[in-house]
Amino acid sequence: MHNSDHPSLPVRKHPAHGVLEPSGRPVVVFLTVCTKDRERWLTDSEVHSLLVSVWRESTGWLVGRYVLMPDHIHMFVARGDMDISLEKWVRYWKSLFSQRHGHPAHRWQAGHWDTRLRSGDSHEEKWHYVRANPVRHELTTNPDDWPFQGEVFQLSW
Repeated sequence: MHNSDHPSLPVRKHPAHGVLEPSGRPVVVFLTVCTKDRERWLTDSEVHSLLVSVWRESTGWLVGRYVLMPDHIHMFVARGDMDISLEKWVRYWKSLFSQRHGHPAHRWQAGHWDTRLRSGDSHEEKWHYVRANPVRHELTTNPDDWPFQGEVFQLSW
């Protein structure tokens, strides 16, 4: 199967994973993680607190700004203090969260979506888009009022 606009490119049902890290330049990745079957259980104050706690501990990658939606999370991450792939880190914090949360019906979709951002400008542009997600989904009228967002670590360019 090929992309009709570019016949030589294959069409992907899932993104290609693996973050290319140019030497000497910081890497920030935009990451989306969904709940299994898009079940709506993330926008809960206890879930929110536990996620932040798990992310503070799981420092192979650092979570910067994030927004929780009922059935998915958008976050910006950067390499932390360990040499661990993004894929292994995502599996790790999902597992740690699930063990501590202890609610068997609250499960994660396998995998995730990731995009390496190329500049501070694209980071800010993507953040403004993500921050408005609760407004677009009619969960709030003002992004500042959405309680399920924050910043765990400050990521810098």
